[in-house]
Amino acid sequence: MTPREVLPPRDFVAIDFETASHERDSACAVALVKVENCRITHRVFHLIRPPRRDFVFTHIHGITWRDVADKPTFGQLWPSLDKLCREAGMLAAHNASFDRSVLNACCMTYGLMQPRTPFLCTVRLARQVWNLHPTKLPDVCRYLGIALNHHDAASDAEACAQIVIAAGEKNGETNGFKAGS
Repeated sequence: MTPREVLPPRDFVAIDFETASHERDSACAVALVKVENCRITHRVFHLIRPPRRDFVFTHIHGITWRDVADKPTFGQLWPSLDKLCREAGMLAAHNASFDRSVLNACCMTYGLMQPRTPFLCTVRLARQVWNLHPTKLPDVCRYLGIALNHHDAASDAEACAQIVIAAGEKNGETNGFKAGS
């Protein structure tokens, strides 16, 4: 696929999860960044109390059980976020298979309907548009000059949104295709 064939969406929600453990339903943080007409219009970040107290990835994201013990569970939180995702029509994530699997596992654990919203993977997008390798989030952000505090869900989701926007700019979609505030 040539870069001209990649047409990123103008309206989407970038999503990023951090997990407490290897269990996919152990989401301990989520961030969503809404993009409308190629402009960032809304940001949401929440800490989440996972179903178990096991935290093996604190060394990666810095989140501990103490940080989330009094936070809502995914089951309590998701109904307020689901509408944002459904209205977007497209979810974007860096390594989308991971974030999709976390979302689906969390929905399954709490008996919630799994979203049918399609995912756009910014790893694949970066390979297609800029022929980048490696395509880890810090590598893509460095290439594009995007600020990143890696493994902070809010920063990762914002970076993902900016990657999709930059891909649109690369493909000549500059008419209103800018990151907003």
